[in-house]
Amino acid sequence: MRIYLVGYMASGKSGIGKELAKLMGYPFIDTDSVVQQRTGKSVSELFIEKGEAYFRKLEHDVLLDTAGMANIVVATGGGLPCHFEQMEWMNQHGITVYLQASAAALFSRLRNSREDRPLLKDVSEAQLPEIIRQHLEQREPYYLKANITVEALDLKARDLLAMIPTNDQSKNT
Repeated sequence: MRIYLVGYMASGKSGIGKELAKLMGYPFIDTDSVVQQRTGKSVSELFIEKGEAYFRKLEHDVLLDTAGMANIVVATGGGLPCHFEQMEWMNQHGITVYLQASAAALFSRLRNSREDRPLLKDVSEAQLPEIIRQHLEQREPYYLKANITVEALDLKARDLLAMIPTNDQSKNT
């Protein structure tokens, strides 16, 4: 079983992913972290030095590598589902979960961590709510293709685990 967590940055994919993986006894993979490990550079550095297209290709390669793994929980980057038909690919190769959060909730989580986010690095606090709203408007059609959509705020790993089909019910295990 492969579980792919999708959603906007700061929706909690990494945090809930680690907890879910622990509950299930599965390894946890964060696509951004794997890209960083492989390149020795942060996502921000890659965006600055090589550009977004280069980063998206690396991210794509990391995702494809998960096809050869079983029983894993994967936290994807916020933009990953929107490129290279990756949302469709994840749906074919595992169970996808969209951690949905409102623009207001995301603003509250992101307002003090913009420097760590390449797409928000040069955005002022005053501009941030509108940028998040625009990003969500562009990305949500991809996110909503997930097998499961769940409210991200106050989500508990045990509650999410109860929503995920068992091995008997899951596809492509």
